[in-house]
Amino acid sequence: MDGVCAFMNFSSFYSSQIEVLDFSFEPSSHNVFGIEIDLAGRGGINPRKPRLFHAKPKHPLPTQSAPRPLPTVRMTAGTDATAAGGLAGEMEVEAYRRLFPLAFFERHLRESVRPDARRLGEARATTVALGAVSSAHGSALVRLGDTAMLASIKLEVMSPPAETPDEGSVAVEFHMPPICSPLVRPGRPAEAAPVISKALEDVLMSSGMLNLKELCLISGKASWVAYLDVYCLNADGSLFDAALISVVAAFSHLEIPLVSVGDDGRVFTVGGNEGKTKYELVNREKRKLTLGDIPFPLTCALHKDSILADPTAEEESIIETSVTVVLDSSGRLVSIQKPGGGVASMSTIKACISLAKERGQKLKEILMDSVEATMEVDQTE
Repeated sequence: MDGVCAFMNFSSFYSSQIEVLDFSFEPSSHNVFGIEIDLAGRGGINPRKPRLFHAKPKHPLPTQSAPRPLPTVRMTAGTDATAAGGLAGEMEVEAYRRLFPLAFFERHLRESVRPDARRLGEARATTVALGAVSSAHGSALVRLGDTAMLASIKLEVMSPPAETPDEGSVAVEFHMPPICSPLVRPGRPAEAAPVISKALEDVLMSSGMLNLKELCLISGKASWVAYLDVYCLNADGSLFDAALISVVAAFSHLEIPLVSVGDDGRVFTVGGNEGKTKYELVNREKRKLTLGDIPFPLTCALHKDSILADPTAEEESIIETSVTVVLDSSGRLVSIQKPGGGVASMSTIKACISLAKERGQKLKEILMDSVEATMEVDQTE
């Protein structure tokens, strides 16, 4: 009966050495925990004859004088031993990362660096593309690292409520389809979706970015309802940040269509020169909304004495405490959200607000560059 015995020794933080020794045992008897077992059936179990277990090796164990030869590795063209060693090292690091995520993460924090090579207070690269959905009245595609969000706005004419006869309204819906994350199961709504929807609506209404009176067409009779749908295409952390940035970008791209009043008093949208001659136009030309102070978010993960800006999904799975700060373009505080976790000191909150101010300035520049690029494209067309 052949057996294999393996010994593992972690010689460094990320690397391990595995030594495999091959033994061959006599088939006549076996001894387990001092009890001799006659495998040939000659004596059964004799508990009165305890003896140590000894294995008779078929081959001598490797010694320093006669080391076991290493297997020969044939390198293909363009590779060398260094490349092979680097690949093995990467595999060992990835294994340690999966087996001991917290230790792996804290080792980086001691060096003031994160697993993706960012500094602790550094956010991921952000891109904004306006007009991603041609059938929508306003849309934007935002990438925050590997997190991707698509926001689209569709306008419809509705009768305003009696409480606000001269105002329009906004309906917000956040979607997390199964394609965005392996944690989202088909047929089951994601738990984070309604939470983010409510947070987006609260920030939009409390920031003062939108003047709902601009969505009024005829006081007491007709107003615009902006159906805002945000789709998470890939979830890799800081979902609320990416969602709010896409919402702001979509409203900056929004264009109010032309509307007319029919003979029966019904208000409907029109397009082209044909509608201009047949019906009376409520608004003479297409226009954009006048946006007020724009809210810009930043989520910070808190781990011991470290503050990590814009955490990834991996970091969020390790760190339980996070704070989301929203400041407007004038630097005023719009909201602070802290969903559970440990207690955060006032100095930590102030540090998060300071990071949010820096982040807001960069996001403002990114949004303005995107708007200018879209205007140049429209002028050339």
